[in-house]
Amino acid sequence: MAKVSKKRKEALAKFDKSKVYSLTEAVDVVKQITYTKFDASVDLNVRLGVDPRKANQMVRGSVTLPHGTGKVVRVLVLCTPDKEQEAKNAGADFVGLEEYIQKIKDGWTDVDVIITMPTVMPKIGALGRILGPRGLMPNPKTGTVTMDIAKAVQEVKAGKIDFKVDKYGIVDAGIAKVSFTSEKIYDNAKEVIQQIIKLKPAAAKGTYIKSIYISSTMSPGVQVDPKSIAL
Repeated sequence: MAKVSKKRKEALAKFDKSKVYSLTEAVDVVKQITYTKFDASVDLNVRLGVDPRKANQMVRGSVTLPHGTGKVVRVLVLCTPDKEQEAKNAGADFVGLEEYIQKIKDGWTDVDVIITMPTVMPKIGALGRILGPRGLMPNPKTGTVTMDIAKAVQEVKAGKIDFKVDKYGIVDAGIAKVSFTSEKIYDNAKEVIQQIIKLKPAAAKGTYIKSIYISSTMSPGVQVDPKSIAL
């Protein structure tokens, strides 16, 4: 049986694991039970009543967090030469095409988001096996395949995140840092949850939001009452 650390015992003693908290209360609890020496990430975990194996029940989208993620997001733009300056001016960290495609083929994936153009996508298709499992494959549905490169880069830098339901029906998203105020964490969490609700597939039957948990890096999860989130 795994040994429970002293810090985890202290964290578990500070809240009731069997209780379902309002989002406001849950955010406060997470801040109280985080003991990491670094600025931990705050994660939202939403279990949905969908079958991701069916295309008409896939939940995937993006949302711009009101207060950003608190993380430095490294952006690679794969574009034609005429778009390179636009990407650089918008704040992209890496800009180019053939040389970065080769770097990725050689194993380099040291970025958080890749943005590209529709005309370049055929070249990137061959990178699917590398980028797909890492969640880096550009996709028109999340705004990372676009001709408006500047807007896409600025949105990502400002706190736009992508999310996708996994094979277990769960959406997991990093939404903030523990150093954020409770109000900012609440705002970001609410924005993500509302966007997930808006994306409810017509084919999904029964209870759509089955459970919501919020936690920080290495903290226990705190259950949130979906009804506590004003829509």
